[in-house]
Amino acid sequence: MPSVIETVDVDVPVTTAYNQWTLFEEFPKFLSFVESITQQDETHNHWVVKVAGVEREFDAEITEQHPDERVAWKSINGDDPHAGVVTFHKLSDTTSRVTVQLDWEAEGLAEKAGALFGVDDHIIKKDLKNFKEFIESRGTEEGAWRGDVPRD
Repeated sequence: MPSVIETVDVDVPVTTAYNQWTLFEEFPKFLSFVESITQQDETHNHWVVKVAGVEREFDAEITEQHPDERVAWKSINGDDPHAGVVTFHKLSDTTSRVTVQLDWEAEGLAEKAGALFGVDDHIIKKDLKNFKEFIESRGTEEGAWRGDVPRD
């Protein structure tokens, strides 16, 4: 099972980084592979993504969420079984670290080759850089969801 762990330091407070990350419907602004996300309720959303030119859809469930600390999820249907977590770490009053860990089952030759050659690592690293540029250029989040979802 392929896995990616990438980290980026952002020049905003941890609360600002976390708050922006909780706005799933805004992900297309900085995640290159996300076409759209529709929030269905507090813990479920529907994703449309484009990977290697192929559009895919799936539903995801937030499995754990704690303000300013972490958001964990897993896919609950669709073609791409995966799970992940984003953690937020305060480095100073004005700087934070965002770490993404994503695990998935590579299906098909293109995905297996992409995992083998680190294409997925490159995409996640690039999109974390996009997040950094997005949030630092704004200096503030567009909104937030501060709810807590305990681990099952």
